[in-house]
Amino acid sequence: MTELENNRKTAPVVGRFAPTPSGRLHLGNLMCAMLSWLSARAQGGKVLLRIEDLDAARCPFMGENTKYLLDDLAWMGLDFDGEVLWQSKRSEIYDTYCEKLNEKGLLYPCYCSRAELHAASAPHRSDGVPKYDRKCWYRLQAGDPPPAGRKPALRVRVPDAVIGFQDGLQGYYSENLAEDCSDFVVRRSDGVYAYQLAVVVDDGLSGVTEIVRGNDLLDSTPRQMFLQEIFGFSHPVYRHIPLLTDAAGRRLSKRDGDGCMENVRARYTDARPVIGALAAALGLIPTPESISLRELIPLFDWEKLPRDAVLLPEGF
Repeated sequence: MTELENNRKTAPVVGRFAPTPSGRLHLGNLMCAMLSWLSARAQGGKVLLRIEDLDAARCPFMGENTKYLLDDLAWMGLDFDGEVLWQSKRSEIYDTYCEKLNEKGLLYPCYCSRAELHAASAPHRSDGVPKYDRKCWYRLQAGDPPPAGRKPALRVRVPDAVIGFQDGLQGYYSENLAEDCSDFVVRRSDGVYAYQLAVVVDDGLSGVTEIVRGNDLLDSTPRQMFLQEIFGFSHPVYRHIPLLTDAAGRRLSKRDGDGCMENVRARYTDARPVIGALAAALGLIPTPESISLRELIPLFDWEKLPRDAVLLPEGF
């Protein structure tokens, strides 16, 4: 056992839930929050709450969606340790870490528009985003002038290297950053920091040791591990959970209002039957029953969870 592995086993567990207040939470979001909370509490650890409100246009600070979000979490019985961390208040911190990338010669300006990127014939990544062809990197190396009147995004140049990890639910996963992902944006052209950089900095500085999130984010992990190594942060344990879907296998979305907490709370005055329905769908209890999160702690076991999609309970 390496020193890092030994330290990880003896260090207190620190989990986190990090929602984006772009709409009212749905049951899939709450399922993720439940599992992160239960895993940390079952190990005697802490759980942090971070509000990922980087984009002020979509997520104004303490806007209506954020107030609903905080109320829905409290209604479910989800309590958190320490103060809430707001990404919208941390731009200066992200500036510092962006400069670290620049000092290492890894950053370059990208003037390509969204339309140009999506019109490119380059292959697409697994998340549907076109794999960047490094057009602006080659332009920079050739000394060509940038397009007039455009503000650049900042991309980080990735190595031709494989980064892999053992996920706690999905098994081993790896990517060659250059071939499977290519250079990715860490700051948008409007100055807003991208998810990949912000999440790495916040998890690292907060001492997060375990990350529980949807398996739709599995392929972003090698990029984040790459940044963790550059910034000197330890790699947390990752558990990418199956998504909550309807009977047709369609994942829930805030946009469509699936399993929306507004509707759930209009039907249920008590969170216990909602928690019980989710716990049964996850295999933590045999059948749905009214139960609190605290009562679920001794019943929690990652081995009980399905690896595929979780079906939205009937009636939701």
